[in-house]
Amino acid sequence: MNLLFSLSFSISYAQNSLVSNNYTTEKGLKHLKIERATIYTPDTNWFYNHHPSVTKFKGKFFAIWSNGIKDEDSPGQRVVIATSSNFKDWSAPVVLASPSLTNDTLNVLTAAGFHQFKDTLVAYYGEYTKRKIHTRLWAKTTTDGIHWSEPIDMHMPVIPNHGPEPTQSGRLIISGNFLYPYTDDYRGLSGWKRSSFYPDSLLKQDNSTTFYKPAEKTGVPPLCEGSFYQTDDAVLHLLVRVTGKGWKGRLWLSQSADNGEKWSKPVETPFSDNDSKFHFGRLPDKNYYYAGIPDTLHHYDRNPLVLALSADGKHFDRQFIIADEPYHIKKNGLWKGGEYGYPHTMIDEGWMYVIISRKKEAIELIRFPLAQLKK
Repeated sequence: MNLLFSLSFSISYAQNSLVSNNYTTEKGLKHLKIERATIYTPDTNWFYNHHPSVTKFKGKFFAIWSNGIKDEDSPGQRVVIATSSNFKDWSAPVVLASPSLTNDTLNVLTAAGFHQFKDTLVAYYGEYTKRKIHTRLWAKTTTDGIHWSEPIDMHMPVIPNHGPEPTQSGRLIISGNFLYPYTDDYRGLSGWKRSSFYPDSLLKQDNSTTFYKPAEKTGVPPLCEGSFYQTDDAVLHLLVRVTGKGWKGRLWLSQSADNGEKWSKPVETPFSDNDSKFHFGRLPDKNYYYAGIPDTLHHYDRNPLVLALSADGKHFDRQFIIADEPYHIKKNGLWKGGEYGYPHTMIDEGWMYVIISRKKEAIELIRFPLAQLKK
């Protein structure tokens, strides 16, 4: 497939295969029967906790998240990990990585999820300066969950939205804001190549502030924090959040027909969104799923947390309420808020696990048996 044909195909595919949901309000939707575990609630310090991910490694649950003193993405923010052998009882968090200094000011670290290969667990985190420049992606590895390697430079200027996720071929793709690096190294430790729906000239670095200028230059709203899934025809469907003044309550869609090497120009979809991170995936029964906040009536409240299912990967027309209970914040801080922040999911032994931050202060893990989702 030549380049022009591939690009034309991808753009056409995105424009003609929009992804939608049918969420309007919480009223009348089934509430799933869930179990909850509090992983971390601050007591006297480290009141900012966000960007969580969860995995299971050698029989233990591992949670990773960004841990700051009070405000979002401020100097000194670090990355911590906690573990559990039974879902309910969690260890105190231990520091996985602390930021280095730039001109006598601590940098900012952001948790970026996990990847596993053979008997090794990989944890990723991003780093940039107080001025949101010099973005770098790092990784650490462990074979026992206790002792971690020295930082490994991924040579990629991206702060991931989710950790590496495999396509049907085994290729790993990282979902960033507008960078979607891929590698065919099954370890996820080398060979990362840049990819995006933006021109190469705009791909200098990808973090929580740099997505505004590429959007402005290409005539789209501020796009950030994507999540993708792959249908049986091998097409990748990347849904992307719109934030800031560009928010109109809808996700945007980009697609790839060549395993993530090129992405189509993003287009607006009918899929509703509250202005938050979300996570797409596929269930063992082959249904596709979305975990996120589709409400548009209460912008940025990030409530309720919803699971939506699709049989065809286009129409997410079965909706469930995962959770909608409030959390009472202990200490206000910059950009702290949102009942259910930045969900990440995991499927394990017939259960779905959803890790979230609560008003960017506490970290919580929810689970429910997949059997509840049967019609």
